[in-house]
Amino acid sequence: MRTIEGIITKLIGGFYYVCCGEDIYECKARGSFRKSGNSPVVGDKVLISVPEDGYSVIEKIYPRKNKLKRPALANIDTLVIVCSTVSPQPNYEIIDKMTAVAVNNNMTPVVVVSKNDIENGKKIADIYRHSGIDTFLCSPNDVDEINRLHEYLKNRVTAFTGNSGVGKSTLLNSLFPNLDLATSHTSQKLGRGRHTTRVVELFRIDDCFVADTPGFSTVDLQRYEMIDKDRLQYCFPEFEKYIGECQFTSCSHTCEKGCRILQALNDGDIEPSRHKSYVSMYNEVKDIKSWQIK
Repeated sequence: MRTIEGIITKLIGGFYYVCCGEDIYECKARGSFRKSGNSPVVGDKVLISVPEDGYSVIEKIYPRKNKLKRPALANIDTLVIVCSTVSPQPNYEIIDKMTAVAVNNNMTPVVVVSKNDIENGKKIADIYRHSGIDTFLCSPNDVDEINRLHEYLKNRVTAFTGNSGVGKSTLLNSLFPNLDLATSHTSQKLGRGRHTTRVVELFRIDDCFVADTPGFSTVDLQRYEMIDKDRLQYCFPEFEKYIGECQFTSCSHTCEKGCRILQALNDGDIEPSRHKSYVSMYNEVKDIKSWQIK
């Protein structure tokens, strides 16, 4: 019996696949994890025991840097939010919720605007660049921008997410051709793609760990990734330099007189769509106590 450290890259049917150097081990997890309510998830750094015969076993989960509840992922450095210029149209509130979720979970948010070859996405990209968020304008034929994003992701653990049909799998295939992920055309009737990604999986390739995730919905975000109202202001990077300068210390930055953030909004220093998303998120949680948000 020997023990080695690794990272969980996939979970299927109760089996965990753990990458240890160049090897992948199929593992079971100790029942004590389930009883404690802390089951292993993809991205967890773990210690496994490897017997001469039989299944390897996950013995220990190392402390996590962060964890998303849905999709269940741990220890993510960068959260790439993919939106498309068309089919479907960008949903700014969902994008902004995900950037806020990333900041709240100690991840670096990155916005990738896809289908730039079909319709120019500069207007979308400018919103997020102005907000202090790293942003890429990508299309399958834009080799330079794909290479720039590829270089950006090196030595990071990165999750890719976005609404169905925005081109997450197509983008990953452009970045990492050897992945050859399944893709499907966007449904004209529904305006969204079929769910081509069935499970959360972490791929190790080109000095990167990258995850492709099932499409998410606004309902999932509201249910699983709510942010306390007092924390929310810190999850919008463009607000940071104005926090503490409002007339009232209890300012919610939604409608108050003497709000420095509202002044910045009126001055054009904060994007209207970003502030609108902030107000929407604040109103969702303003009557919820901190202890109710887990």
